[in-house]
Amino acid sequence: MIPLKDNVPTRSFPIITITLMVVNILIFLWSWIQSSEYIEHFIFKYFAFNPAELLVSFTSRPDLLPYNMLTIFTSMFLHGGVLHVGGNMLYLWIFGNNIEDSMGRARFLVFYLLSGVIAALVQFSFDPTSSIPMVGASGAVSGVLGAYLLLFPRARIKTLVFIFIFITTVDIPAMVLLTIWFFFQITFSSAQGVAWFAHIGGFIFGVIASKLFLLGSRTGKTKP
Repeated sequence: MIPLKDNVPTRSFPIITITLMVVNILIFLWSWIQSSEYIEHFIFKYFAFNPAELLVSFTSRPDLLPYNMLTIFTSMFLHGGVLHVGGNMLYLWIFGNNIEDSMGRARFLVFYLLSGVIAALVQFSFDPTSSIPMVGASGAVSGVLGAYLLLFPRARIKTLVFIFIFITTVDIPAMVLLTIWFFFQITFSSAQGVAWFAHIGGFIFGVIASKLFLLGSRTGKTKP
């Protein structure tokens, strides 16, 4: 299932959502142009999040802790391929603009970045010795999905559905689509190669924290 658009209008231009998308895409294009093995190795070595290195900084090299914590932020803007960045940005565009509209721009930016941090730390807690670099906006975007589920459960999402050789579009309630998405993450959480627990952690954080980010907000808006 590939979401295409929702039916929830926004009241303001989603400048933060678009800026995040542009930054992610530009960084990906830059890293793609610099496609030599050296450049790729350099980018992933120094700017991706490495759980094992964070564990070392906690246990024996506290001087490296600021750097390893910083890589959690830089890793949110790196992607491993066209489908990786394309999928993340599609989900961010469809669901992020309404969350930004509800929270306000500054709060949404903090919420997005904090979702990414929490997601990375959840993944770290489940596999702290992994030396596989983590990259991608998936954890932060998962937080946006969790917030959308809580704030706009009755929204209708036009979704591209593949049924064997047939392709069609269906309007699916956000509650159904995002619940299926969440259980998909749980089902495959034992599979290698994807930071599934980062997705799960970011999503749960989004569900729990979204209402807090609406407290006292003048722009706060949800769909009943």
